[in-house]
Amino acid sequence: MEILFWLSLFIVFYTFLGYGILLYALVGIRRIFKGKRIAPGLDQDFPTLTLIIAAYNEESIIEEKIANTLGLSYPKEKLKLIFVTDGSTDRTPDLISTYSQIKLMHKPERSGKILAMHRAMYEVDSEVVVYTDANTFLNKDALLLIARHYADPTVGAVSGEKRVMQDAVSDATAGEGFYWKYESTLKKWDSELYSVVGAAGELFSVRHAVYTSVEPDTILDDFMISMRIAQQGYRIIYEPEAYASELSSENIQEELKRKVRIAAGGIQSILRLKKLLNPFHYPILSFQYISHRVLRWTVTPFLMILALILNFVIVLQGGSWLYQLILFAQVLFYSLSFAGWALERRKIKVKALFVPYYFCMMNYAVLAGIRRYIQGSQSAAWDKAKRKSA
Repeated sequence: MEILFWLSLFIVFYTFLGYGILLYALVGIRRIFKGKRIAPGLDQDFPTLTLIIAAYNEESIIEEKIANTLGLSYPKEKLKLIFVTDGSTDRTPDLISTYSQIKLMHKPERSGKILAMHRAMYEVDSEVVVYTDANTFLNKDALLLIARHYADPTVGAVSGEKRVMQDAVSDATAGEGFYWKYESTLKKWDSELYSVVGAAGELFSVRHAVYTSVEPDTILDDFMISMRIAQQGYRIIYEPEAYASELSSENIQEELKRKVRIAAGGIQSILRLKKLLNPFHYPILSFQYISHRVLRWTVTPFLMILALILNFVIVLQGGSWLYQLILFAQVLFYSLSFAGWALERRKIKVKALFVPYYFCMMNYAVLAGIRRYIQGSQSAAWDKAKRKSA
């Protein structure tokens, strides 16, 4: 029982903190022997590039998005803009159609984001394709900073950074901003060691020549597209200076809805990317993939519950002061999480409590996502979470 307890506790620790510590050490060792990876400069002949933006009923924000898009720095003769608005029933397509610089693709049927993206890809003849969401805003040099990495022939995809607007973060989702800061740090180290494990849909790009379409029922299309490229032996680079800013989720319920969908998509992705679990084929990538993604999306939430139960049993059977101390720490942490949940329901704002609350919510979402995927009740159609108003 004690062995199982310590094993469970170790895996939980490794998943959320230990991997980051180990990754930092490995990156440091790599720098000693090979030096720090240096990104290509901006003084180069940039590749042709197509920016694809999927928009579904975004009339309240689409003109702001268009202004942001038209203001991006990139050689105009090498840039093509495509907006796909399939299924939109508001004025989004009409507003976009007034801009001659933009190619509008629209059909009344809503078939999901991935099929809309596939349809847009038939119109692409550029060397690089960049995808971003309609409710995010890119920094001016984002496309230049992303495109420069394709000067390296080993690079097959480049992921930008998601930033939650700090002045708009709700108290209920205060943990979201903290989580993404930590994730950004891990991605920087992943990228420097070898490759990022998956790209975020808010801003990512692919080398067109190595792009492969994914199944229409794919839940996490951005993750699957990028990892299929990694399976071909190409690296996925993380470019934190190219970022997509968005508002936080409107409330914790909306964030939970988004996390459950991601968790269901994570299980689907693991089942479809079984080859990446074999370290004999992908020594470094498999290590990163299992450590950063697979453990989070599979066993770790169950082991959190098991560690708590086993800790109770060991203490009841006369466990030493160490087990009592660990049990106290666990109970305190979950009590703070519960307090965050209770106060959030009463609209009482104590930001410090929402970090443990967000952490527990995130792991509950994994359990709910696994259940939803097994039941077959998670649609691939894009059901976006509501965001706060600016």
